[in-house]
Amino acid sequence: MRAGIDPARVPPGQYVTDRFPVLHAGIVPTIDLENWDLKVDGLVAETKSYSLAQVKAMPTVDHTMDIHCVTKWSKLDTDWHGVRVVDFIDGLEIAPAATHVLVGAEHGFTANLPLEDFVRPENLLAWEFGGAELELEHGWPLRLVVPHLYFWKSVKWLRSFTFLAADQPGFWERNGYHMYGDPFKEQRYWGS
Repeated sequence: MRAGIDPARVPPGQYVTDRFPVLHAGIVPTIDLENWDLKVDGLVAETKSYSLAQVKAMPTVDHTMDIHCVTKWSKLDTDWHGVRVVDFIDGLEIAPAATHVLVGAEHGFTANLPLEDFVRPENLLAWEFGGAELELEHGWPLRLVVPHLYFWKSVKWLRSFTFLAADQPGFWERNGYHMYGDPFKEQRYWGS
């Protein structure tokens, strides 16, 4: 552990890095902003679709947070800019039966989240990192940031939120990753 870093900030089995490693399945997508939208469906009163301009017109915040990758790196004090998830969903009528969200991205990639973990006040729909526009390899034009879980839950190249009445594994969860992914409990893989 580096000198001066509170060890309580770094989950077991993690090392701290200043880099921002790039990890994803498949290729970095080509994004066509003219046809890009963010869809909300499932257990909501009305299916909705948002342009990037509509998302960016919502109230924005800056958050500094630690992030932790399942591949064992942690990056501390990362700076993000975007819309809080709680503000984004404020205008939605989510059915009381909804307990989970399936987060969708380009290429059909998905990740699951319990609704209570999705609506935490620190979670963002982010388009800036470190004071600059998010790089394509890190999820431009929009990524979800869920800092309390392993970073695969912070879906890059965000395209949809589907509200569900039960948990449903996403891409990584179907391929061996833990259904929840708490870094402080080392919930990396099935059986962790």
